[in-house]
Amino acid sequence: MKKRILIIDDNQDILELAEFLLTEKGYEVVASSTPHILSELSQINPDLILLDEYLDGIKGHEQCIILKSAEITKHIPVILLSAAFGIEKIAEDCLADGFIKKPFDIDYLYEVVDNHLLTTQTNN
Repeated sequence: MKKRILIIDDNQDILELAEFLLTEKGYEVVASSTPHILSELSQINPDLILLDEYLDGIKGHEQCIILKSAEITKHIPVILLSAAFGIEKIAEDCLADGFIKKPFDIDYLYEVVDNHLLTTQTNN
């Protein structure tokens, strides 16, 4: 069964690139330019979430705090994706499982995603 990744980024170029790369790597990808898709998590059932820090009207780290506080979603790895200054600290403070700085290296994207999905698979 393919692992499912939810990508939320309001930059259409980044969204399409990440979706293409991860689909080519063999993952099932759900991509959205709006954070409102988070209300559909139970239907999407992602194994990992790549979440942009700067979304229209909301911060990714605020959404991450909500996800990590809820019993039903706290197990889903959340990786912040951002060019924000201090993203390392932002990710740590909101209990994100990691971060990827934009612009990102393709091999690093694969490494972070693979490592987090392998970890969750081992822990289940």
